[in-house]
Amino acid sequence: MRYYILFGPPGAGKGTHAGAIAAKYNLKHISTGELLRAEIAAGTPLGKQAEALIDAGNLVPDEVVERMIENAFDTIKGVDGFLLDGFPRTLPQAEVLDAILARRGEKVNGVISIMIPDSLVYERIAGRAQKEGRADDASPEIIAHRIQTYHAQTEPLKAYYRAAGNYYEVDGYPGTIEQNRDRVLALVEKIY
Repeated sequence: MRYYILFGPPGAGKGTHAGAIAAKYNLKHISTGELLRAEIAAGTPLGKQAEALIDAGNLVPDEVVERMIENAFDTIKGVDGFLLDGFPRTLPQAEVLDAILARRGEKVNGVISIMIPDSLVYERIAGRAQKEGRADDASPEIIAHRIQTYHAQTEPLKAYYRAAGNYYEVDGYPGTIEQNRDRVLALVEKIY
């Protein structure tokens, strides 16, 4: 099995490019948000636990998300690997992922970091909020907070994966979605 992580700030294009990467390399794209929604919809014990936490206005703790990821690794068949999107977001999550994979005799094969400047993060998130009617992303304060959270909590993973020798960057701008996708796929081809 191969394990890849899509990395980058909000609005970098992770979700936009994940499908093309997954299709080309027979990987299962795992978005933590979609995984949570699927577990809740299926009424699994993990889903019920997550739903109760969300309904109470709480964040789903790392342990629940980590168990969902491990469950996906255990149950999804017919793929050559996994493409993680939205996990890990913190150093402790990265360490847990390494431990999960080590128990399987596996490791993260590559971290594909899609790079865009903060000014473009604002532009893309605001545009997406307007286009998709996402009130949660519409305010400049919320966008600023998401960027700040990314820099404080998630960006430190760059050094962690660089030290592991499996961190790769690709520009997620300028150009069309197709041009950016071509750059991303060219990078994946190099490291696959």
